[in-house]
Amino acid sequence: MQKILTEQHVPVMVQEVFEILSPALEFENSVLVDCTLGLGGHSEHFLKEHDRLKVIGFDQDSIALTRAKERLAAYKNRVVFVGKNFNQLRTELNKIQIEKVNAIIFDLGVSSIQIDEKERGFSYLSSDPLDMRMNQSQSLNAQEIVNTWQEHEIAKILFQYGEEKFAKKIAKNIINKRNKSLIKTTAELVEIINNSIPAPARRTGGNPAKKTFQALRIAVNQELDVLKEALLQAVEIVAPGGRIAVLTYHSLEDRIVKQFFKSLIRVSDIPREIPVIESLQQDFKLITNKPLRPTKAEIAVNSRSKSAKLRGIEKLMRAA
Repeated sequence: MQKILTEQHVPVMVQEVFEILSPALEFENSVLVDCTLGLGGHSEHFLKEHDRLKVIGFDQDSIALTRAKERLAAYKNRVVFVGKNFNQLRTELNKIQIEKVNAIIFDLGVSSIQIDEKERGFSYLSSDPLDMRMNQSQSLNAQEIVNTWQEHEIAKILFQYGEEKFAKKIAKNIINKRNKSLIKTTAELVEIINNSIPAPARRTGGNPAKKTFQALRIAVNQELDVLKEALLQAVEIVAPGGRIAVLTYHSLEDRIVKQFFKSLIRVSDIPREIPVIESLQQDFKLITNKPLRPTKAEIAVNSRSKSAKLRGIEKLMRAA
């Protein structure tokens, strides 16, 4: 039996996200953009606490969007659902005639629904079809990559996106296996990975398949390129006094966010009384000098929060 939505999806670091973004939402008719609506957990919390808030929720996963509509039915007059990838942020907001918003949240990575629904092929813990598409209308999936891409291409993504030091061996064994028969399931891929990694290495660092599955998921969904593009749009769209919060779950995402935020505030630590060339003044300040992490209590309740890092940034009023 399917879990009810509030049990199926526990939003990660919801209170910390709320504390970062809420100061930007105290205005009349404030607008929050939830770039990764998922099952609506973060948005639900904000809608409960800010009774005049409007939420624009993006999710390219049609199944997640349908479930979010169910969860947020009580707030339907204050929510606009957008079935698009968040790299379409500017285009979709223009369609509904919204130029600026007060707050933006990104909760990156795989959602609960994508992991829990086995036919999606995101999990390495069971035998399911190799898929990993967040947007099920796109053609490229993980099965196509492992069965058609060249060996050096597979090795490259495993190393770059999974930071897998055995990438070349895994790629070679993928080719050897597919030359005999197509690789169709997650279990077949996990077996190849396990046979490619020396036993001592398999006993440390978590599940041996984790890095390869992460790499394939990123490649299928072009996650890092999409993130970079969306961050650029977000800092343009957020209003002066507005805030952006980003939850990441692996080092590649966090590095992108950290470096991007740092590029926006290079001279922001200079005291205001010290003259600065106007063209060098930055329009942003960090809310979190270091990423916030989930508490031990949260991790105990929601193990998926364990690797989360939360960063926040604010556009200064002088950017007006």
